[in-house]
Amino acid sequence: MANLGFTGLGKMGGRVAKRLVDAGHTVTGYNRTKSKAQRLLDAGMRWGGSPRQVAETSDIIFSMVTNTAALHEILHGDDGILAALTPGKIYIDMSTISASASREVAALVADKGAYMLDAPVSGNVIHVEQGTVSMIVGGERATFEQVLPILQDITPKVTYVGGNGQAIVMKIAINLSLSTQFLAFCEGILLAEKNGIPRATAVEAWRNSALASPATWHRAPFILEKPEEIWFDVNMMQKDLLLALELGRTSDVPLPSVALSNELLTSARAMGMAKEDFAVMFDVLARMAGVDN
Repeated sequence: MANLGFTGLGKMGGRVAKRLVDAGHTVTGYNRTKSKAQRLLDAGMRWGGSPRQVAETSDIIFSMVTNTAALHEILHGDDGILAALTPGKIYIDMSTISASASREVAALVADKGAYMLDAPVSGNVIHVEQGTVSMIVGGERATFEQVLPILQDITPKVTYVGGNGQAIVMKIAINLSLSTQFLAFCEGILLAEKNGIPRATAVEAWRNSALASPATWHRAPFILEKPEEIWFDVNMMQKDLLLALELGRTSDVPLPSVALSNELLTSARAMGMAKEDFAVMFDVLARMAGVDN
């Protein structure tokens, strides 16, 4: 059993940390809003007063935050993770940020004599809870091999893809399909509905079809009834698409379906839906199709 730290206990991070606690590890956690971590504290997680305190009390430190700005907030300053890194410690960031920003952080970690892995996951909250989420890891292979048994307590689906930043590249390459697949699903459901098939029936038929991917299968019911918990809102989805578009621009890879999905999300934001699950892409398309939603 390992002595672990975890900063960023949101919808995904909190569930990842819970799996580590349930596996028997000693986990010290920190979140800006402590009340959101109460379920973890009740399950046996220890509380750290700051990201620095989490790092000071841990041999392996995880983080999972929303964007680059949030990552810098927990890394830098007197209360940041970097201030507590010492030679031999391992820092594992599970955030989805740009690959270049992740590599810059890896260089700062290396200056401390510590080691960094980027280890984003692909999947939703249900996949994390069930241990069926997939994880992609970048960094030194020796460091990866050292922590692999701990990563497998989160999920058995762990893939090493190369040096620092490469896992971020792969995560972006995977995540761009979330919105493009869902957009195609929305188009199909609307086409069926406008030709006389009830929406609920069309969703059921689609979920039973050969085209139903796990990610879209779980989100499909959201177009029938709004979810009680927002898994991945419009702003978060658009952040990932903008990362993909920028990576495509610098790599000379055209991403036309990503660009179209991004425009639908911009429309959703303009309609006041920025904080709703990105399944509201259906609502945007429905309005364009003249369907009363």
